[in-house]
Amino acid sequence: MPQIWRQRQELPPTTTPVAITKPGFVAFAIIVLVVMIALFLIGESLPTRIVPPEVAIVGATLALLVVYSARVEPVDAVLKDVDWKTLVFLGAIFILVQAFTKTGLLQGLSVQLYNWFGAQVTLVALLMLAGIGMLSALLANIPVVAAALIMAKGYLVAAEAVPELALAASFTDWPAATLPLFIAMMFGATLGGNATLVGASANIVAVGICAKEGQRVSFMGFMRYGLPIALVQLTMGALYVLVLMSLMG
Repeated sequence: MPQIWRQRQELPPTTTPVAITKPGFVAFAIIVLVVMIALFLIGESLPTRIVPPEVAIVGATLALLVVYSARVEPVDAVLKDVDWKTLVFLGAIFILVQAFTKTGLLQGLSVQLYNWFGAQVTLVALLMLAGIGMLSALLANIPVVAAALIMAKGYLVAAEAVPELALAASFTDWPAATLPLFIAMMFGATLGGNATLVGASANIVAVGICAKEGQRVSFMGFMRYGLPIALVQLTMGALYVLVLMSLMG
């Protein structure tokens, strides 16, 4: 409905800000957040290498310690609020992706990509942007990217753009000409999830908030607006990849 773009919502009158009753807890919480962000940025370059999954565990552990020490809320209540169903679902998907890797299915698809398109990295990047965009609209984008990343690495090895050593998780010496392929994956996974209600966890959270406020959002209702926006975003992403490839070529 076109009128939704011109909709105006009256804001409630300004309320009195909630006073901070435990400034010490707030300070420690900010410190934990800063430490976690810093480790995400520099953790892999430390003498003892800390990869992002380990940083997440460290951050969660420190946060629970702060909550427990400040006695803001019982830790068991915090753990009950965790969306365990989503975590188990994502964990199961990652196990499935790892199974595909161990059986060689994703590597086989990588070789097939090379057989179909040869060393045309630009074309493969655009195809991956579109394919990952469509998959991310229907599945959680994190496991989709995990699978696509393995395929992309395998394709670049098959195309002899990088050595076979690039298949290792620790490889970082990627040639500049290969970066648009990974940028296309990023655009596809991030923007494709805007198309449907289940495409991203943020969409599900937002719809849940709407439901609590008495405004139900249906799958088709969300897609009526999300799909056109996602298509425009993916098109702009494809143009960006093309411009980037032309500049590097």
